[in-house]
Amino acid sequence: GGIASQGRNGFYAGEVAAAIEAATDGWVTADDLYSNAPDWVQPARLDVLGETAWTVPPNSQGYITLATLAIFEQLGAPDRFDDPDYHHLLIEAYRAAAWDRELHLADPDAMTVSTEDLLHPLRLGERASAITSRAGVWPAPNPLPGGTAYMCTLDAAGMGVSLMQSNFHGIGSGVSAGSTGVWLHSRGAGFSLDAGHPNELAPGKRPAHTLAPSLWTSDGALSMLLGSRGGDLQPQLVAQLAADLLHLGMDPAHAQAMPRWALDHFGPGVASAPALEDTMPAAVVDGLSGRGHDVTTVPAQPAWGPVSIIRITGDGVHHAAADPRISTAAVVVVDGT
Repeated sequence: GGIASQGRNGFYAGEVAAAIEAATDGWVTADDLYSNAPDWVQPARLDVLGETAWTVPPNSQGYITLATLAIFEQLGAPDRFDDPDYHHLLIEAYRAAAWDRELHLADPDAMTVSTEDLLHPLRLGERASAITSRAGVWPAPNPLPGGTAYMCTLDAAGMGVSLMQSNFHGIGSGVSAGSTGVWLHSRGAGFSLDAGHPNELAPGKRPAHTLAPSLWTSDGALSMLLGSRGGDLQPQLVAQLAADLLHLGMDPAHAQAMPRWALDHFGPGVASAPALEDTMPAAVVDGLSGRGHDVTTVPAQPAWGPVSIIRITGDGVHHAAADPRISTAAVVVVDGT
């Protein structure tokens, strides 16, 4: 029997557990699996751009999405997509929110700061006040690469799900549990090997990770489901789409079609070096360069998504739009057909 008939024991005990123990030569034991239990946690939340944003708390990097948008909201950004200041301020808000992720993000039991600390208005206000009309210099965080899938769904009763799953590297660790069809992920690569670091590798700990789905409410009612794969890029992509939707007032299809930017932290520098899709208006490209960003342009990037959006408006109408950068779809199922 499997999960359908045995529940969690169909995976964490019996044949699958034994196969995982054998495949890992005992590094992961049946007792390890059976003793594992998820935690029900309070989501991270923040009122921003006229709605309430919810996401996964640490050990996820999801707080960066909320912090980025909260900082951005304080900067008086223009409401035109073709205005370089709109993109400059959003880029700088992300950089201000994200630069110290590697210092803090870990299993919450090992962190020296809380979710509330990371999203505290004074902290966000200080970072907003440091942003100027020129690209600043923030220490660059190291990357946490990803191999992830995101989906969102909404049923006729208004129940929404914002869901993300990840093996980390493609098929994960490359370890297969015999003939069970189970492959083990490689999320343990998110640990630090630095002694004394909050994210230091240790038994019974969860590593820092990039999974950052979001769910939005307005006046207590579900208003949006929004997320993307993309490792480090997830908060960048989600923040851009949220700003396009909520600050500029775009509909989902329009927002999906807009060119995007991405910041790659693999390089050794600490300056701002955004890559922009080459459909970005020339005035934005030139304007960002003039504000101190080391800009490059690239063709439309399938890896900068796919972003998935379901937007629920006040009249109860549902709007969904697929990302044109990659083969994906938005589907409406009517009467179960």
